[in-house]
Amino acid sequence: MLEFGIALGVFLTAHVVPSRPVVRRRLVGIAGEGAYLAAYSVVSLALLVWVIHAAVTAPYIGLWYPRPWHFVVSVAVMPLALVLLVAGLMQPNPLSVTIVRGPFKVHGPGIVAVTRHPVLWGFTLWGAAHILPNGDASSVILFGGLTLFALAGIPILDRRRRRTLGEDRWSEIATATSVLPFAALVAGRARVPRDARTWVGVILGLAAYAMLLFGGHLWLFGADPLALL
Repeated sequence: MLEFGIALGVFLTAHVVPSRPVVRRRLVGIAGEGAYLAAYSVVSLALLVWVIHAAVTAPYIGLWYPRPWHFVVSVAVMPLALVLLVAGLMQPNPLSVTIVRGPFKVHGPGIVAVTRHPVLWGFTLWGAAHILPNGDASSVILFGGLTLFALAGIPILDRRRRRTLGEDRWSEIATATSVLPFAALVAGRARVPRDARTWVGVILGLAAYAMLLFGGHLWLFGADPLALL
């Protein structure tokens, strides 16, 4: 459990500290925007892999016995989680987390029409979907902690972006999207995204889902979701 605690602490610190505006500006000033985003993405992925590995290898402390329907929930939720995560990372988004920069179209925002925080919602759904099928203490701490961490980031980013963008620009962009996924689409304030970037993100997200479902999850994490249904 010691390695798991250290890995989780390093992971959270690596996401909290660089997100501070003063720290981020200094790092970008040293490395440049592109190099900073590339390095941040690689480090984040590496730390996530370390945290998951540490949780899997930690001593097992059972809290409940997973039921078949727990795995059904996870398998059903993960396609949306991966689509939001992948498409969100690929989409320029002045309102939230992304790894790309470029012009943002208010009337054609891509996946941002679904929610202005697609990456954070992707992590939220991913974490929440893995709590029930993993009824041990380290998994609950890991996935529950990541779920709460992603959810807590939503209001923090909203306040920060509103301050940095200014009220007029914030209102112009935020009106065409929503915090809750699909809320702006249902309300008629946004249109279903049809741009090429979003469709590529959807395809890659679903491809990642298929890879994990049919052997990838077993190879990476030692558990086959289909065998547990």
